[in-house]
Amino acid sequence: MAANVADEMARLQNELNELKAKNAEMADQYLRAKADTENMRRRADEEVSKARKFGIESFAESLLPVCDSLDAALAIHNATAEQLREGSDATLRQLHQALERNKVVVVNPEGGSKFDPHHHQAIAAVPAEQEANTIVSVLQKGYLIAERVLRPALVTVSAPK
Repeated sequence: MAANVADEMARLQNELNELKAKNAEMADQYLRAKADTENMRRRADEEVSKARKFGIESFAESLLPVCDSLDAALAIHNATAEQLREGSDATLRQLHQALERNKVVVVNPEGGSKFDPHHHQAIAAVPAEQEANTIVSVLQKGYLIAERVLRPALVTVSAPK
């Protein structure tokens, strides 16, 4: 019986040592996982901070050629009206291209198209020879950015008859 007790004690001691080793390994894995999680959270916070700080960088870069064109136009002191018109048209095209590259889309509805309160803002209802609640004229273009209204188009609509 003494031998059985000694064997049982040895087995339990081995099991205890194995459990202590497993416990130490699990504690180490836990600490590493906790450190990894903390590092990932810190990197994510840094990325969000950088995105907020530099998110407009690409938009600003696309506007630089527009600024350069305007500077070049203003540097010409005795430009003709035709040269000014041509330069203004080219600069406006550059500006529209910069806006399009950055997902800013012009909202300029056609006369006679249906009024959409999600993209248009009616300034006045005027009598017109067209269906009620359709656009008569656009007073100011609107703009969308990634399908979200940045500014609605200001329009007049046809009044009900």
